[in-house]
Formats: sequence, C-alpha cells, structure tokens
Amino acid sequence: MKRENEAASWTAICGVDDIVPNTGVCALLNGEQVAVFRLNQGQDTRVFAIGNYDPNSEASVLSRGLVGNLGERIVVASPIYKHHFDLQTGECLEAPENSVPTWPARIEAGKVWVGA
Repeated sequence: MKRENEAASWTAICGVDDIVPNTGVCALLNGEQVAVFRLNQGQDTRVFAIGNYDPNSEASVLSRGLVGNLGERIVVASPIYKHHFDLQTGECLEAPENSVPTWPARIEAGKVWVGA
C-alpha cells in the first residue's frame, strides 16, 4: 500500500522537535489521518508516515502506539490489540490483509514533511 514518490507536493506537518523521540503524532493530510513517527537511532533521526487507522480494532490509534523493532523491522504496536505495523511498508505482521498505507516522509529545515 505504499504511496511511492508519486507525491505531487510535500506538506510541512510540524517541527521535528515537536515530536518526542521514538513516538508518533497524528496529522490530518488531505482529509486523511496520518500517523507520523520520529525515531532517533544514535545520531540519526528518521521519520515515517503511515495511516493512523488500525483496521484490526477499527480505531484511529496507531500514532499512540509503542515504537520498537522485531528483528530488522521497525514497527509500531497498536495500543489496542498490539498488532505490529512495519513503519516502512505499512504491513501488519499478524494480519497482512489489514496493512495500512504509507507516505514518503523527510526532515528538511527542521520540519517534518510528508508527501501527498
């Protein structure tokens, strides 16, 4: 469900420092809720954007999930049923049929940008 770099435009979501490291926030992007995550790994800061709606629990809660990793995969665990969603691909590891969309995300000039 990846929305490749077909993005016609980028939207500034917030300042990168507005997101506590290793957590997420929810943003409204073109009428759709997007969960935006900031991960600090050593000196490296990365951002990811996935759909905020968890199809397993039918609730918009993924931005409130716990960020971690399962092997090499960086994931967020939904706060309701604890299903894991890969932050790079949107795949739900326990129920792949319930995967979520992803958007390209980047940090530029101290802001988090999401392509849409």
